Amino acid sequence: MDVLAPSKAAFYSALVPGLGQVYNKKYWKVPIVYAGLGVGIYFYADNNKKYNRFRDEYKKRLNGTSDPNDPYFGRLDNSRLIDGQKFYRRNRDLSAFITAAIYILNVVDANVDAHLMQFNVNENLTVRPDIYQNEINYKQNVGLTLNYNF
Repeated sequence: MDVLAPSKAAFYSALVPGLGQVYNKKYWKVPIVYAGLGVGIYFYADNNKKYNRFRDEYKKRLNGTSDPNDPYFGRLDNSRLIDGQKFYRRNRDLSAFITAAIYILNVVDANVDAHLMQFNVNENLTVRPDIYQNEINYKQNVGLTLNYNF
């Protein structure tokens, strides 16, 4: 196994999201990465658009150029416009943070997965659950069995 595989996978995933998962041959993770990033970017853009609409309407009110018969903003007072700006700005910033976290998790996942591919998994070292019957009261006991063979 290539010892540079974890750093390559992380680099590829940082360069193009999902490419590290393809490098690790975990193709099923790529749609999850792109769905997470796509949803985050969608909500960022949507909240940013709504924030700008509330901000622009508030600026129009301060300049005296707003339309009082506007079907959406006409019934809102200035404090509601400010509250709307705060709400959509907070959601926009949260969407950006979540999108960045998904991107970072994509890189970390590719790196960790490449590390775990180098891990030796064979029958010489096993940990498995064990259910056995207590010989005194005949109740079922649950435990773990650790086997290590040289």
